[in-house]
Amino acid sequence: MIRKLPRWVEIGGFWLAMIAGSVNAIGVLGFQHQAVSHLTGTSTLASLALVDLAWSELLHLVLILISFVAGAAFSGALINNAVLRLGHRYGVALICEALLLLLAMLALSAGSNSGHYLASAACGLQNAMVSTYSGAVVRTTHVSGLFTDLGSMLGARLRGHPLDRRKLLLFSLLISGFLTGGSLGTLAFIRFGFAALAFSAFAALLLAIIYWIYYLKTRRLPAS
Repeated sequence: MIRKLPRWVEIGGFWLAMIAGSVNAIGVLGFQHQAVSHLTGTSTLASLALVDLAWSELLHLVLILISFVAGAAFSGALINNAVLRLGHRYGVALICEALLLLLAMLALSAGSNSGHYLASAACGLQNAMVSTYSGAVVRTTHVSGLFTDLGSMLGARLRGHPLDRRKLLLFSLLISGFLTGGSLGTLAFIRFGFAALAFSAFAALLLAIIYWIYYLKTRRLPAS
């Protein structure tokens, strides 16, 4: 169980999920209804394109998949640890994500499909930043697993097992963050088009700065 959930995990998880929800909403509205923060729908579309022998569309979708994996691979090489803990290079990863989102914005505004790949890489990078925290699987770019875990927890509770309230809180914050980001991304896209990705990039940059400030402040605190 997550016996003690630090506030920075709650805030950071919510913020990251909000960024992903925003990027995904912009993707669905502007990338021919293609999600970019997760690969389930994209994989299905690739299967359909393969059956239809739509080679150009298939290549495009496969490149989105590869870009997501490439972003995750870069994150894994940069952070070199799957367990969430202060001191890892999350700030650098967030800066890279912000840059990818800005490049995606510029490419998409110019009508280039490379923007799809850059946005997908940014989401893959973010999703690989954190894999677990105190035994809980943490994903910030999609909510299918979170809803599954919530259902499993509730089912176990019905059988008399204790409810892990800390894990319930974490999953609820991630889901609410993703939904909030989706709403904000939709409103921003309606008003600004692909330039709305600049807000997502700024959110990633701001979180990087907050992380660095918090980490440095924590290091200066006397040991208890």
